[in-house]
Amino acid sequence: QVQLVESGGGLVQPGGSLRLSCAASGSSFNINAMGWYRQAPGKQRELVASITSGTVTNYSDAVKGRFTISRDNAKNTVYLQMNSLKPEDTAVYYCWAFIAIPSRHYWGQGTQVTVSS
Repeated sequence: QVQLVESGGGLVQPGGSLRLSCAASGSSFNINAMGWYRQAPGKQRELVASITSGTVTNYSDAVKGRFTISRDNAKNTVYLQMNSLKPEDTAVYYCWAFIAIPSRHYWGQGTQVTVSS
């Protein structure tokens, strides 16, 4: 089992920045990839960014160039630095972890990010 605890959400003005953190505990040494998904009201959950244990990153087109995902393996923590935030970035952001063998997905409880003036 893996437990994920997110922090860092909040209210920010357009153009501002926020940094999300997600700390993993439990069987975190088995984690192959971590990342962030988001879900806006009335929309499906979508991938924002992911990073493997080998630090290979992947970003959605909507956030590429504005968001940066990083990972501290020693602390079992993944970060999402969000810059140049837009109102359309408003959503609940969920931390995600993936273990390949056996295949399992884990989710955090979610943290609200609101971009508004």
